[in-house]
Amino acid sequence: MTFQAVSEKKPGDKWRALFQRHWPAYERWFLSEGIEARQTYLAGLRALKSHMPELVPTYEALVDLAGGGDTAARFLSFYCPPPYLSGCSQAVWLGAEPLLVRNYDYPPQLCDGVILGTRWNRQWVMGMSDGLFGMVDGMNEAGLAVSLTFGGRTIVGEGFGVPLIIRYILEFCRTTAEAVKALKRIPCHMAYNVTVVDRKGRHLTAYLSPDRGCVITDSRVATNHQEQVEWHRHARATATVERERFLLHRLTLHDEPADRFIGAFQKPPLYSMAYDRGFGTLYTSVYWPAQGLVEYRWPNETWCHHVAALDEGVRQIRYPIGVLRA
Repeated sequence: MTFQAVSEKKPGDKWRALFQRHWPAYERWFLSEGIEARQTYLAGLRALKSHMPELVPTYEALVDLAGGGDTAARFLSFYCPPPYLSGCSQAVWLGAEPLLVRNYDYPPQLCDGVILGTRWNRQWVMGMSDGLFGMVDGMNEAGLAVSLTFGGRTIVGEGFGVPLIIRYILEFCRTTAEAVKALKRIPCHMAYNVTVVDRKGRHLTAYLSPDRGCVITDSRVATNHQEQVEWHRHARATATVERERFLLHRLTLHDEPADRFIGAFQKPPLYSMAYDRGFGTLYTSVYWPAQGLVEYRWPNETWCHHVAALDEGVRQIRYPIGVLRA
């Protein structure tokens, strides 16, 4: 699988090239249930204006770069997209300095593989792009780091795809307290767990669902269930309870340095080899909010970036089975 790091201060030719490369696959996915199953362009725009108005100028600039078509405009609003699942483990370590570590477990053929650095609004934002507008994990120049895991519920409702909520927080929030306000008021279309930590180590995990109010907890760990397991088959397939217990055990009973804690994410039970079932670990991301540093780690390789000075380039990563990008 190819990972590409791209830096572009404002929406422009680099983003347009990414869109043109990935759009055919995204369009097939977006229309997989038929266009009538998707919200209209106007519904998406109205939802953005209602819940994330500060993001509308960026949305409109990206739609223009994408060619201004109706389907692309609907897709980029992230309003009521098709459902999608993932695995993932994440935890906040509060040792010498706070850090957020996470494994992204997902099918390689469905991952953008794009590390995107931008200053679309008031601050630099860097992270792993999803849908070319959203992010599955990232950090901004204020030192606010955010990542997501699937929440292990089958409910689907009205709201935004969570990657755009992550993007919004990173664009417009600077502290964990500001992130809480955004998480409480922006509707999410599926169940997701969002973990946040800022430069001073203030942290939270929010349980988002379309049919319940946002639940804010002080948990430093999130896997693939919320307060309790509700989708038992998915929980067994992803070993969500076992991974949560493992992380809680390490955080509460081990006094270990950061490198050893990070290293645990590249070994079982956190590191998943279930590529044939769509839950294989694609990378480990490590966010250092106090230093503004981000690392993407694989078993034999580490790629380091500063949030305001991304290291553009390409990395080729091989996984244990022959899963090729579509």
